[in-house]
Amino acid sequence: MEAGIAGEDVAPELLAEVSALAHPPRVVAVFRRDDLPRGTRPVTLALWRVGDPGNVGTLLRAADAFGAGVALSEGCADPTGPKAVRASIGSIFRVPLSGFDEPPGKRVGLVPVGGIPLPELQPDGDVVLVLGAEREGLPPEVLERCDERASIPQPGGGDSLNVAMAGAIALYELSRRA
Repeated sequence: MEAGIAGEDVAPELLAEVSALAHPPRVVAVFRRDDLPRGTRPVTLALWRVGDPGNVGTLLRAADAFGAGVALSEGCADPTGPKAVRASIGSIFRVPLSGFDEPPGKRVGLVPVGGIPLPELQPDGDVVLVLGAEREGLPPEVLERCDERASIPQPGGGDSLNVAMAGAIALYELSRRA
């Protein structure tokens, strides 16, 4: 064990029994949800009912890469569930989480079509990128609370992006201006 980190040696076959992975881990950690980072950052992804844990974890990973926070609505997948934690590749331990309505700043609803092109967005101060559920997107009552709507230009043949892809692209676009 590393200095300052308490631990117990466990037989590999015991770890294999408790693992849901094809290749069981060699190390398992136990943490308290209350010890995860909380708060907001100047750029935040606000997720509205994103139900797929893989998408939630991937968005945490993207937020980590671009220094953003993540805000979760009711109905979002649990960011501490096994699939979300795996998809986050450890970002769950670095990205501050908050409630959906907590982050301050200009709220920008990402919509598949009809919004201003994302490269033309003029962020002044804190920005909250609001992303909707995988199939339903953002409902009218959430869009009404947004200051602007933005769309990612898609010159190819597709008509929409996966929510995790859209969030990562939007964070990248904002980071290019920083």
